[in-house]
Parts: sequence; structure tokens; C-alpha cells
Amino acid sequence: MAIVCSVADQGVAALTNILVLVVAARLSTAAGFSVFSMVYAVFTVLLGLSVSYVGQALVLESGGPDVRGACRSAVVFTAGASAAVGAAMGAALAFVPGGTAGGLAVLGLVLPVVLTQDALRYCFSALRLPHHALAADLVRLAAAVPALAVQPYGSDPARLVAVWGLSALPAVLTAAALLRPRLRGVPADPWRYLRRGHLGRRFAVEFAVGNASSQLAIVGLGLFASPLAVGALRGATTLFGPMNVLFNAATGFGPPLLNRSPVLGRQIRATLALAAALAMLAAAWAAVLYGLPGRLGRQLLGATWESAAELLPATGSQYAAMAAGTCALLTLRVLSPRTTLPLQVVFSLVSVGCLLGGYAVGGVLGAAWGMCVGSALKGCAAWLRVAVLAVARR
Repeated sequence: MAIVCSVADQGVAALTNILVLVVAARLSTAAGFSVFSMVYAVFTVLLGLSVSYVGQALVLESGGPDVRGACRSAVVFTAGASAAVGAAMGAALAFVPGGTAGGLAVLGLVLPVVLTQDALRYCFSALRLPHHALAADLVRLAAAVPALAVQPYGSDPARLVAVWGLSALPAVLTAAALLRPRLRGVPADPWRYLRRGHLGRRFAVEFAVGNASSQLAIVGLGLFASPLAVGALRGATTLFGPMNVLFNAATGFGPPLLNRSPVLGRQIRATLALAAALAMLAAAWAAVLYGLPGRLGRQLLGATWESAAELLPATGSQYAAMAAGTCALLTLRVLSPRTTLPLQVVFSLVSVGCLLGGYAVGGVLGAAWGMCVGSALKGCAAWLRVAVLAVARR
């Protein structure tokens, strides 16, 4: 039941993100959605850093004697740190002209709400209460999508960001009410997250080089090249949200399952089979999306559909390559966890180079194929490392 609730919680969280982008696309012009997408890309980076620095370190304490204190500390630290970062963003960008700066300034104001809500999810995971996380995320879904849907067409991106951020308040209150009885009387020590040796630092570095670099490269395209490129790329990847749920589930639940079998060959065969299955699923999903009539596509993404539809073959190929890379990194996490960080550093930079180089050669479509090439190279390198480790252990 715990695994079912955990997977369902990830699915609901991913569905919320997908529907938020879909509704925003339908309410916006192509230019407006491009600005919203850039702001959302920045949020994705900040959320990933928060999850890596706080959430991933927190769940490792699951079952320990100090887990309740760690949970309270995580919530206090996340709320305080996100408020400080958000206030700095808002103050620095409040008087900068332009829609992107305005949207980022509003993001700074709502940042404590959305990041604290996510930190509460990880507290429930650490306390082995995934059904409470699922309940809070269902409240988030029920509040965010209708709140955005009632906004008028052509709403300013900053307004959409504000509505999206504040719609997380009911979920925060729900999660806090569910968590309070578990943490009553437990002292908080938020400074533990700033002490030397905190595991979250390593996880944050791995996220930064593995994921944030590509997100920031996309933001850079919008700032220095074409904002419409961000909307097209974000629209295409939004349609592959279900694949992200499967990738996250494989990463989260794969290691315990693989460790049940001590035989190296069985572990590698299992991840190879999983990689093949996910890659075929990604290709099939891309074919379904590519075959959608234009009318249905416009209902999904509004004015952004036309530009996003052109990228579907490249994005589908990228997700097939990501399936192989995800399963290779999963194998390495089980066999030799320290080998993943160097791979992430080198090939994330390679992926950014492929993205920017592809854009220079072929515009937005070239950038999409560049991302595909970068993912394929990363997957090949990871599987080559798996093969080297397998030979060394025979």
C-alpha cells in the first residue's frame, strides 16, 4: 500500500504540473506562454535544488530516531531559506521592465509557499506516511487547476504565476494539519542543513550538473535568442509528463528492488529490460501525440501547439534516449554510487553544448534534436561504465 500511495503521489504531483502548463498555454498567447514557461523553468531549477538539498537528504533518515526532528527542521529551513531567496528575487526584479522580470518577481513572492508545500511532501515520505502526501497533493491539484482555469484569456504571465503560487496555500494548510500531531513538542534545528558534511550538498551538485544546466540553457535561449523557443520546447516536453512519472518511479523504487537479487547479471538484465520497455513506451507515446488532430492539439496547448508539434519526433527520440540513460544511472546507483556524479558533470555539459549548438544550426528544431543527441551520448556513456564495472567484478 505504501508503494502504491508513493507512486500515486508522484503521479498526482506530475499531473498537477502538466495541467498547470496546459491551462496556462490555453489562456495565453504564444508570447505570453513563452514568458510563463521561462518563469516555470526557473522554478523547476529552484525546486530541484530544494529537493536535492533538503528532501533527498531527509528521506535517508527514514526510520531513524531523529526523523521527526529532521522533518521539523526541514520545514523550518525550507520556509526560511525560500523566503530569503524569494524576497531577494522580488526586490531585485520588481522595478526591472519586461514581462519576464515581472513574472520572476512574482515567483519570488510565492516561492516560500510552493517550496514549503513540497518539503512537507518529503516529511510524509520520511515518516512513512505517503497517503498523507497523496491527500495534500490532491488538494493542490483540486485548487491549482480551477484557479487558473477561471482566469481570462490573455492574462498577464505575472498574474498566472501569482494565481498558481497562491493556489498551493490550501495544500500547505492541509499538510501542516496532518503533520502537526506527529511533530508536536519536537524541537527544530534548521542550522543542521548548513553544517559541514550535510549530504544534501552532494545531491544538489549532482542535480545542478545533471538537470539545472539544461534548464538554465533553455532559459538562456529565451533571454538571448528567442523567447518563443522556450514556449515550444516547454510545450513539447509537457506532453511527455507521463514518462517523467515513470522515470521518477524507476529511480525511487528501483534500487530496493534490485538489491533483493545479489546476482550482478540479473540486476543488469533487469535494468536493460526496463530500459527497453520505457524506450518503446516513449516512442509509442510520441506516435500517439504526433497523430493527434490539430483541433485536439490546440485544445491541449492553445497557440503553442503548432510550434510544439513540430518538435514531437525529436522530443520523443530524446525521451527514448532518456529511458536508456535513466536505467543505466539506476544500475550505477546500485553497483557503484560514486560513479554517477562524474558522469553527470561531463555529459550534462555535453548536453548543454548539443542544445546550444543545435539551436545555432537549426533553430528551435535543431535545439530539440541537440537535446536528443546529448541524452543519447549520456546514456551510452553510462551503459559503457556499467559494462566496465561488470567485467571488473567477474
